[in-house]
Amino acid sequence: MAPRPETMAAEPVGAVRADLWLWAARFFRTRALAKQAIAGGKVGVNGGPCKPAKTLHVGDRLEVSRGEERFEIEVLQLAEQRGPASVAQTLYRESDESRTAREVAREQRRLAGAVPAPSSRPDKQARRELMRLKARN
Repeated sequence: MAPRPETMAAEPVGAVRADLWLWAARFFRTRALAKQAIAGGKVGVNGGPCKPAKTLHVGDRLEVSRGEERFEIEVLQLAEQRGPASVAQTLYRESDESRTAREVAREQRRLAGAVPAPSSRPDKQARRELMRLKARN
């Protein structure tokens, strides 16, 4: 009988691949997405570039960019298996500066998003009105 996800814990491992750890820590939904982000330069280890097969050790510092969010984290535990979110949160510690910067950026995006985007393309009448407005300016 397979162990239930609630009872799984991060097992002690000597070193683990960066793409596998990012997937296990739930930064990316799939391992392929983690590998793609690393290859695209969205992940750095200890101030330098990273490759998907780079081995991570306890104490390594990672900079992860995911969309508009940027995380600066320290690896606390290693895991090769994806478990529940409660276990994944014990694998790393985010720096206070990173957390406050993300909250400030989130608030700025929320305030900037007060103007709703158009739900569809303008029709013929709206296009003509836009052309008239542009011609005036």
